Amino acid sequence: MSLNDPIVPVVTEPVIDAEPVLVAEPQPSLAAEGLPSRFCCFVTGTDTEIGKTLVSAAILHTLVAGGVRACGMKPVAAGATLRDGELHNDDADMLVAESSVHLPVNITTPYMLREACAPHIAARLDGVTIEPVPIIAAYAEIAAASDAVVVEGVGGFRVPFSDLFDSAQLAEQLNLPVILVVGLRLGCISHALLTVEAIIARGLVLAGWVVNEIDPDMRFGDENVEALAERIPARLLGRIPYLDQPTAAEAAKFIDLAGLPGWPSARD
Repeated sequence: MSLNDPIVPVVTEPVIDAEPVLVAEPQPSLAAEGLPSRFCCFVTGTDTEIGKTLVSAAILHTLVAGGVRACGMKPVAAGATLRDGELHNDDADMLVAESSVHLPVNITTPYMLREACAPHIAARLDGVTIEPVPIIAAYAEIAAASDAVVVEGVGGFRVPFSDLFDSAQLAEQLNLPVILVVGLRLGCISHALLTVEAIIARGLVLAGWVVNEIDPDMRFGDENVEALAERIPARLLGRIPYLDQPTAAEAAKFIDLAGLPGWPSARD
């Protein structure tokens, strides 16, 4: 069940003659059983190299620190190198490092591509076609083994995977709440607002957005963030300052996801 799925009313038959009563169908409550709440999200960005992996890893770091069985997923990773007989990608490896649930790499990253370029080009060079079914099946396996899943997209929101499939369509099929990472640099206002429009146009839930300061020389940063806050119909979840040596633990200090659907409540 997706976090975006509505609760569907069902009609119960009364014992005595009366008008049918609409009752919300009860849903299983993990919290009531003392288990972590289920949190899932799709992390996208205004562009490539703006901090999607850092934010995704920071979210995982916070979840794991709170005792949640969490797993990161990078469905498509372009730019992999062979180490110890296995393909590795730095972004995918960072998510693995911050996860507490560890599954085979062909599950957490179904498409590990060698060339560091646009995924549809990298896939063609590797002689593969990126298709939705393996990704959806892998996500289902991760979700079954975890109490929280953080899925990181690739590049910006709408990146071609093939002639018939792109990253926006993947987000639609997963149907998870979306967290948008805005790389704070000149031009980010237009990039962010266009991305927000594309997310909403597909009927997806924009759960919130995170500002990541990627340009230490950026002027009028506060004014840019204010302009975005006035125009984005979702909560600002955090603003990560420029970090010389960014880590998930450090970035996590500047992000607050409390109140998002499925986000675990603070424990004593």
